[in-house]
Amino acid sequence: MCEILDEKKKKKDEKAREKELKKLKALEKAKKLEELKAKQEKGGTNASQKKKSHKRDDASEENPEDFVDPETPLGERKRLSSQMAKQYSPAAVEKSWYAWWEKSDLFKADAKSSKPPFAIVLPPPNVTGVLHIGHALTVAIEDTLIRWKRMSGYNALWVPGLDHAGIATQTVVEKKLALKKLTRQDLTREEFLNEVWKWKDENACTILTQLRRLGASLDWSRECFTMDEQTSKAVTETFVRLFEEGLIYRDIRLVHWDCHLKTAVSDDEVEYMDIKEKTLLNVPGYEKPVEFGLLTSFAYPLEGGLGEEVVVATTRVETMLGDTAIAIHPDDARYKHLHGKFAVHPFNGRRLPIICDGTLVDPDFGTGCVKITPAHDPNDCELGKRHNLEFINIFTDDGKINTNGGPDFTGMPRFAAREALVEALKKQGLYRGAENKEMRLGLCQRTSDVIEPVIKPQWYLNCSMMAKEALNVAESKKLEFIPKQYTAEWTRWLENIRDWCISRQLVWGHRIPAWYASLEEDERREVGAYNDHWIVARNEEEARKKAAEKFGGKNKFELRQDEDVLDTWFSSGIFPLSVLGWPDETDDFKAFYPTSLIETGHDILFFWVARMVMMGIKLSGGEVPFSKVYLHPMIRDAHGRKMSKSRGNVIDPIEVIEGATLDALNKRLEKGNLDQKELDMAIKGQQTDFPDGISECGVDALRFALVSYTAQSEKINLDILRVVGYRQWCNKLWNAVRFALIRLGDGYAPTMVLSPETMPLSCQWILSELNKTISKTVESLDAFDLSEAANTVYAWWQYQFCDVFIEAIKPYFANAPLAASERAHAQDALWVSLETGLRLLHPFMPFVTEELWQRLPSPKDCERKASIMICDYPSPIENWTNEKVEKEMETVLATVKCLRALRAALLEKQKNERLPAFALCENNVTSEIVKSHELEIRTLANLSSLEVLLKGEHAAAPAGSAVETVNENLKVYLKVDRAMNAEAEQEKIRNKIAELEKQKNKLQKMMSASGYQDKVPAHIKEDNATKLAKILQEFDFFDKESARLLAETGNQQMEEHNK
Repeated sequence: MCEILDEKKKKKDEKAREKELKKLKALEKAKKLEELKAKQEKGGTNASQKKKSHKRDDASEENPEDFVDPETPLGERKRLSSQMAKQYSPAAVEKSWYAWWEKSDLFKADAKSSKPPFAIVLPPPNVTGVLHIGHALTVAIEDTLIRWKRMSGYNALWVPGLDHAGIATQTVVEKKLALKKLTRQDLTREEFLNEVWKWKDENACTILTQLRRLGASLDWSRECFTMDEQTSKAVTETFVRLFEEGLIYRDIRLVHWDCHLKTAVSDDEVEYMDIKEKTLLNVPGYEKPVEFGLLTSFAYPLEGGLGEEVVVATTRVETMLGDTAIAIHPDDARYKHLHGKFAVHPFNGRRLPIICDGTLVDPDFGTGCVKITPAHDPNDCELGKRHNLEFINIFTDDGKINTNGGPDFTGMPRFAAREALVEALKKQGLYRGAENKEMRLGLCQRTSDVIEPVIKPQWYLNCSMMAKEALNVAESKKLEFIPKQYTAEWTRWLENIRDWCISRQLVWGHRIPAWYASLEEDERREVGAYNDHWIVARNEEEARKKAAEKFGGKNKFELRQDEDVLDTWFSSGIFPLSVLGWPDETDDFKAFYPTSLIETGHDILFFWVARMVMMGIKLSGGEVPFSKVYLHPMIRDAHGRKMSKSRGNVIDPIEVIEGATLDALNKRLEKGNLDQKELDMAIKGQQTDFPDGISECGVDALRFALVSYTAQSEKINLDILRVVGYRQWCNKLWNAVRFALIRLGDGYAPTMVLSPETMPLSCQWILSELNKTISKTVESLDAFDLSEAANTVYAWWQYQFCDVFIEAIKPYFANAPLAASERAHAQDALWVSLETGLRLLHPFMPFVTEELWQRLPSPKDCERKASIMICDYPSPIENWTNEKVEKEMETVLATVKCLRALRAALLEKQKNERLPAFALCENNVTSEIVKSHELEIRTLANLSSLEVLLKGEHAAAPAGSAVETVNENLKVYLKVDRAMNAEAEQEKIRNKIAELEKQKNKLQKMMSASGYQDKVPAHIKEDNATKLAKILQEFDFFDKESARLLAETGNQQMEEHNK
């Protein structure tokens, strides 16, 4: 016992001496640094001018400036530090590369190239805002694809563009004018447009800068804007051609009207809210909330003054000012006596005919009487056409009651008029009460204003035939959807398509190329009074010629261009055509149309994708504008909630790239337009989700995270911690290359041709695994499974290159290497793995791969490409694949895993201590594999020795050892002596025996079943007999192990007792 205490004291004293020595060395190092600094200051020495070396034996000689990249003039190739920084810094790595790529025209496609084309257009971001995390996802996906195709030998074109965003942009500029106490109406059309162009020029650069910041390898020489001269020409041509084919027409119809914007919006721009009962909602332009979900009943007195009445009900009382009839069911016996009679409007005296309609009226609903407002309700509109009723519009464009509503209500906002009418009805004794009513309320997507159905003359595009063609190309597989599930949605949309209202009552946008001809003899002078007076032309000169031909017998006419503009989606719908020069037969159009793919969010499948397909087929002579549609998921927060400013969970990609404190996140919210209640809720949300702010992650980590998330087909629940994890992984890559450069040394010259069969196992294995990774990655990219491709590349780097290969080759670079040839092989395999792996990773992580690739030594007598992005994408090399090596390495890694598991389970303090181990092999084949790869096992499992034992050739298992089964032919022992917990080992063996007992019973039951011997094929009976024999062998082994442990435990107890 005294000897044990003395031993412990001795070890304690040794550790104390080691600790003291470390302190002395640190002090000595600090003193030398101070002396060096003083010497430099005294002698004016500029350390950065000294000759730099990749290797320094003494850390005290390190010059901090050697680890900092020199300043690089804008557009020049990045100047790298002589020494790699010890830690990865996204800001330092991502600096300077993009400007050089762009200036070097590395993104530029050549219309004259003989390479196969691959073209995509960037979904043009709205010029109104900044890029959000959804845009970052688009860039991550599309840039991965374009870089991969460019490296794979394609003439890759990625066209950048911005959308003029008619409604959104005009709204922003009008708000800006409001700060100067001005409205749009205070300016002429030209003056207002000048203001919008000025605003666009000031703000567009923000988005373009962000795209560059995200590493988007866009061909900036082809940058476009949906209001530029070329696009405008294409839009006009499209309108004229479709009009001349009879597909565009003008009609007076009920439209969805946004009173806040004072324009019509399409069906697809209306979102519906289901309301169950009386509900208060905030409506733009109203100080207090407005009531919805109430069905108000009131009476119309019948003509004749006899006191008789009919009671009707509505959720929109204000529309009664435009009522022009009351409908009943022709078979409703209650109202037979009212056929052909009239009611009288209480506020304007209008006679309201009581009409019979069996289509609209349900006699069992309510009173069986329905008020009819043809100008403000879709169903009433159809009934009004059937019965030739008067259509009376009661609203101004901004949602106030017009003169048709009568003097008592003229000028009132529509929902203020609602309240006033209820009071007026009560005063006249006509109010009959209100009750809760379920309803669907239409809201404008952009403004949340309550949509008002209004009768207006508008321009329409007949989509029925174009929709059929779009359905046909999907059915014939000329157009494919990724994921495939969206094919059904495509069909559902297009089979139920309606004509598209393409005109908008805005100033900012493509002005409709239609002129109204006012003739001298016209009785009605207002614009649009005669529908056949419209002239559609490419310009005013052409319009005059067409008008002169059309009205040849007339003396004089005046032309006035339509004030309205086209729906923004109209110009977006021809984007793949216009960006390539259509309607002209340009070199770009000939080379790149149709494009290869469109990638966008699934939420605009119909808004944008369907319209591009319909218009593309129609205008290009039947060609589909792209063959594939890749639809990415919508990004939600980590909790699965939709991102919204009021929740405070909207993520700016720049905040993820550069990092942001919680205070900075809060201040961004405060600069927005949230009311105080929303602001408080948003700030609280940020405090919950980002208590420590957002860590600096860099572009590469953000892009890789977003791409890896795309396996979630509809929604991405974005957790910033996952992005942080990939940033940490970038640091691992960085350090792997630092390790490699040190091991390669200054004089290393890579070889271009390898002979894997002459290399050590680990080198052959990493090349074989790299080959498999290349094949799987390319296969996944071909299938547009970007998540699988990213995860495949990640797995090779993380689990095979970093975790195994780098560790396995360390003995070859020790002070006394095993053999010079093995070291050379290790260097070659290391360089090839790095160089190939970086090219494989580049499309996903462009910045860090470029920087690391540029630092690798170049092969001699071989011209190196200027950038990794124009190198060839890796393809499998036949002689790298070696299934035998992979199988042997599988045994090695399984052995290492078991030994590591034993170490982790049994050792607490000496987990890194080298320990002896033993391998018990069932046969000679297994024994030879383990013996021949002893070095790899010792290295990876951190062993002091590995003794290989063949079953039957040793008397007993090593004392003080814990056992683990690798496979049916191999077991390993780790000698841990007193660190072994005998009881825990016995429990492990008991569990193993219990599991074997289950397997044995199950197998024996099957083998003893009736008919087994007669009916079961011979080879299966043979396999089962072999399995049973193996199980019985395992039983025998673990019985002996249990006995061994009992004996060892007894011996230890006896020794302790004797002491």
